[in-house]
Amino acid sequence: MFQTAPIEAASQSELTSQMAARLRTALTTHLQQAYAPDQRKNLRLFSATETADLLGVTGQFLRKCHSDGSLPEPEVIKNGRRFYSGDEILQARHFLEASSRKPGKYLPGRREGDKLQVIQLMNFKGGSAKSTSAIHLCHYLALSGYRVLAIDLDPQGSLTGFCGIQTELEFEGASIYDALRYDDPVPMSEAVVETYFPGLHLAPARLVLSEFETETAVNAGRGVAFFEKLSLAIQSVESDYDVVVIDSPPALGFLTLTGLYAATSVIVPMTPSMLDLASTQQFVEMTSAYLGVIEDTGVKLDHDFFSFLITRDDPSDIPSQQIVSLMRALFQDRVVGATGLRSTAIGDASMLKMSIYEVARSEMTRSTYDRAKNSMDAVGSEIAGMLQKAWGR
Repeated sequence: MFQTAPIEAASQSELTSQMAARLRTALTTHLQQAYAPDQRKNLRLFSATETADLLGVTGQFLRKCHSDGSLPEPEVIKNGRRFYSGDEILQARHFLEASSRKPGKYLPGRREGDKLQVIQLMNFKGGSAKSTSAIHLCHYLALSGYRVLAIDLDPQGSLTGFCGIQTELEFEGASIYDALRYDDPVPMSEAVVETYFPGLHLAPARLVLSEFETETAVNAGRGVAFFEKLSLAIQSVESDYDVVVIDSPPALGFLTLTGLYAATSVIVPMTPSMLDLASTQQFVEMTSAYLGVIEDTGVKLDHDFFSFLITRDDPSDIPSQQIVSLMRALFQDRVVGATGLRSTAIGDASMLKMSIYEVARSEMTRSTYDRAKNSMDAVGSEIAGMLQKAWGR
């Protein structure tokens, strides 16, 4: 039961303390109702139609695989209809890949000689749908058979929350800060946790991550290099993953820069408005200056792609479409062709710290759901194609 009586306090510190306590109680109550008893999210089941679509096969082929024993039956069968867990879909990918004549058809990740792909999403303009874009990309790639590591470099922990770890309630265990800190850092493997989403691991963020900015400022004055810290941490676990997705804070500070150094590719999400366009121009200009400082140390940065992603796109809004057209005219193929649409389905899912992939079609207006999911699929598919191109395929 939430407290609704007026807050009376003798001092400002006592007032804010009581406000924080009420918010904490409300969050705890909400999370206990929204999640499983252990406060961890669970991925929904997928219908046979959805599963066949994810695997890139027909429903008839999937049924044949079950009938001839080449694929085990899923645990859940209701009224003769099969429903698959995320783990079962991933297991099916491994079974089908083993018998496929075309390598990478069901498991499209790295092969021998391929370098790890590290994608950083960055922009210092709040509201650019950066974290929303990051989690949808992570989920799309994981469902497509890639081994994905998500790294949350934002002390606010938005991506961490999307992955089922509630920073509002704190959590035990190491975070990305523990792998980056200057005093007695832990191995990156200790900062990575499995998520409820098969194929996706996470290096979570906590509020203490903001200390990295202060510590770096102090150590930089002593001549200690900071920009390679994340890169070295990732190198220690790179054999376990195909793709790393980094969600940066909405600022061009030391955290964003260490991510930029580690990245093999960069995506700049932006909404199509004149205000965001002006902000993005300043952001890119400042990024250029900082990259110049890093390169002056003798380091050569060579990103496979540096692209803009239009988010919260409304095709019916003429002024915003003028901005989209301007971006495409200025940067041609450096603007991702697909756009993340402005959608109530995505907005409603995000409010519950979910991606559209975690929501069943039956839970929303179908046309709204299909439009939103098709949008995220198109963005994910195009970026996956960019990854394949970077691998020479």
